[in-house]
Amino acid sequence: MTEGMPDISGLLAQAQQMQAQLAATQEQLALEKITGAAGGGLVQATVTGAGELVGVTIAPEAADPDDTETLADLVLAAYRDASNQVAQRQSEVMDPLTQGLGGLGLPGM
Repeated sequence: MTEGMPDISGLLAQAQQMQAQLAATQEQLALEKITGAAGGGLVQATVTGAGELVGVTIAPEAADPDDTETLADLVLAAYRDASNQVAQRQSEVMDPLTQGLGGLGLPGM
């Protein structure tokens, strides 16, 4: 190996290990379910860690047949709340892993 040159096989091994760790973490996140709420809990939306909407719960008092627009707004707000929580969770879990990519000694990282 030339002095000053990174050990390519070592870097590849580190990169493969990081890739496996990232994939495992993404799979774990996809299994998590996070619930967001709106209207003081009248409407709740459950989203997976992958961002898939898997459930909506609506309290009977939120279902006014004469005001479906407000109900629709509450559903959207609950979904957005859950999605924001998912993004925050993804950041909490993935940031430490992706920051480790800079430690591989690759240019531009």
